[in-house]
Amino acid sequence: MKADQYVVIGNPVAHSKSPAIHARFAELTSQQLDYQRLLAPLDGFGATVRDFVAKGGKGANVTLPFKLEAFALATELSERAKIAGAVNTLKFEPGRIYGDNTDGMGLVADIVRNAGVNLRGKRLLLLGAGGAARGALLPLLQEQPAALTIANRTLAKAQDLLQQANSLSDRCELQTCRFEDLQQPFDVIINATSASINDDVPPLAATVFSKETLAYDMMYAAAPTAFLRLAVSHGAQCRDGLGMLVEQAAEAFALWRSVRPPSGQVLAEMRAALLASQA
Repeated sequence: MKADQYVVIGNPVAHSKSPAIHARFAELTSQQLDYQRLLAPLDGFGATVRDFVAKGGKGANVTLPFKLEAFALATELSERAKIAGAVNTLKFEPGRIYGDNTDGMGLVADIVRNAGVNLRGKRLLLLGAGGAARGALLPLLQEQPAALTIANRTLAKAQDLLQQANSLSDRCELQTCRFEDLQQPFDVIINATSASINDDVPPLAATVFSKETLAYDMMYAAAPTAFLRLAVSHGAQCRDGLGMLVEQAAEAFALWRSVRPPSGQVLAEMRAALLASQA
């Protein structure tokens, strides 16, 4: 019997670790599937998806720069995808394209389950107000933090996201500010900006960090990002986004296969491989 077909669609996509993650998930859960990378032309995402579906494709992960196009292509959306305004997971069924956003759930799972940090009643700082921050908003608020501050270089963009947050929670203290206005310490600081791509960091005062702070960067690399290096220099505990990558993949896998993969085991294996590459 031919294995069910899944892909990660992006441009570029050769760097994606998703095939290795899902292959390991399938191995550990005895699922028969084939997961590949699929490069879509920048002006041909919809056509690429339709061609994949016509060939029997069952589902797809979507990476940059197509998450907004995937949102528009879906015929049905999860609540978290509607709030994020972007889709990173598609499930194909006859006459139906279901779109979900598993990024925020992956983030929360890594913080709560893997890092062992309870977000309930905590003071959270979300750096950035773009797509990554939007994807994290609902899952973070569902953890019932005491307060959430959204900081961004452009205040108007942060205020737009705040309005959305206000519609999702009436129990969490919500506020916005520019990066340079931050002074008070936070329990958890999440870097959802793209600054780490360029080894840069938002302008943050040392006082936002403490030895009890968890500084979390959604990005990951072989070496600590500029944000994590800054956090460490001020005594904070640090965590990169490798666990978020694995956990968001686990959410997608569970959606497609109705089986929860052992994401903690796969994360440990990937972490060991990353450390070995640095040796």
